[in-house]
Amino acid sequence: MEGGWERARDLSRRVGRGVADAGRATARAGKATAGGTARAGKATAGAARSVGRATRRLTHANGADRTGLGRLIELTAGHSAGDTLVTVALASTVFFGVPVGEARGPVALYLVITMLPFALLAPFVGPILDRFRSGRRYVMAGTLFGRGLLCFAMAAAVGPQDLLTLFGGALGVLVLSKAYNVSRAAIMPSVLPADITLVSANARVALFSLVTAGVMVPVGAGLTLWLGSATMLRVAMVVFLAAGVFAVRLPRHVDSPDLEEETPEEGRAPRWRTLLQVGPAVAEAVWANVAIRLFSGFLLFFLLFLVQDKVVPWLAPPAPDPFFDMTKTLAVLTLAAGLGGLAGAVIANWTRNHAPGLLVLLTLATTAVTATVTAILFGLWAAVAISLVTAFAQELGKLALDAIVQREIGEEVRSSTFGVVEAFLQLAWVFGGLIGLGLSLTESSAAGLVTLACVLTVTLGWLVVRRRARVRAAKARTREAAAEAETAPYAPPEPLDRTKPLTNPP
Repeated sequence: MEGGWERARDLSRRVGRGVADAGRATARAGKATAGGTARAGKATAGAARSVGRATRRLTHANGADRTGLGRLIELTAGHSAGDTLVTVALASTVFFGVPVGEARGPVALYLVITMLPFALLAPFVGPILDRFRSGRRYVMAGTLFGRGLLCFAMAAAVGPQDLLTLFGGALGVLVLSKAYNVSRAAIMPSVLPADITLVSANARVALFSLVTAGVMVPVGAGLTLWLGSATMLRVAMVVFLAAGVFAVRLPRHVDSPDLEEETPEEGRAPRWRTLLQVGPAVAEAVWANVAIRLFSGFLLFFLLFLVQDKVVPWLAPPAPDPFFDMTKTLAVLTLAAGLGGLAGAVIANWTRNHAPGLLVLLTLATTAVTATVTAILFGLWAAVAISLVTAFAQELGKLALDAIVQREIGEEVRSSTFGVVEAFLQLAWVFGGLIGLGLSLTESSAAGLVTLACVLTVTLGWLVVRRRARVRAAKARTREAAAEAETAPYAPPEPLDRTKPLTNPP
């Protein structure tokens, strides 16, 4: 009996020691895990700080830290991040949340709803912004705060699928985003360092915006799949509100003082801006960008529905491509468009400020030629090439147009001009999208691309003829002025009267 008790005590002691050893091992494993997590956290934080410092050096280079351009670049990057998150969050609910056969109706409705407010509000947005030149920081902050509130409303509408609220909210976000872009473009000359040209400054802003959008697309897509669209919209709300606070802290000199109202003798600047009141150089650049933006909207929706209907050569039966299915095709086309926009911003930074008007015409010519070649040799890689070239031309042409407006238009009506420009470009994109929707029903890639290639070519020819006529007229005026100076009778200077004292002695 005693032996049994002793064996039981030995067994209990061994079990106790085993439990204690297991506890110590667990504690050591916990400490190791905690240490590893802490080290990983420190490494991640250090990497984030290094990336932040490198980004700050890039955004504040060439005197951008002294003028406020660096802060404006960072603010616009936050604006781009918020817009990207909204787009990703609404993608499944608006564009891809319905069957392909039923998607054209909601997309067409979205395009029409997008177009109408710009047509109605374009004459008012620019003059309103011009009247608030002394408070541009607060105007920009107001557009960001407004988008944050709209994101909150859309997040509540995702669950019940309230399409009216979603479309209205998306429209409001778009309008406020354009108003922010107008204000940002109008203040660019006031934050321009001496060592940077307008084209380069615009390109630097666009480059960081595109990089931010490219980073946020996969991040937003992953968070949307994990947390849902409603939560993603609330995250976008926080981003917009934080960016609004940052906008208020921009340097004070971005707010231009209100100018005294001009008297009738001095000439009053026109209150409303149209393409007939911006001068020939700006008008030519606008029309070229309108043509490119029309083709961009067409190409987006035309290729989207051709691919989803599987009527493109590499997806059509009886021998579809075994690798490039619909999802991979859309991913490749999207990647090509993103790389094209990024390349446009980089090239614009390299071109400096040399002949932006000629640069706009070159982008239009490149798009027209590529569209013609793509219509003849349509295939997967031709579609990739036209997506890349169109995004490249759209980005480079818009940056050159911004520089022309900032150089040619006075500050008192610069916001009005940018408002009209943004309205025209948005309307062109919407009309192009509607054309793409309609021509995608023909299920013929050649018909749509040939039609738009002809439109681009005719527009290019018209603008080249106008530019040549304007250059010739300018040269003729110069020759006439030189001839008049040569034929004018020589008037010898009057002899100096030494009896009178000099009024301005040296």
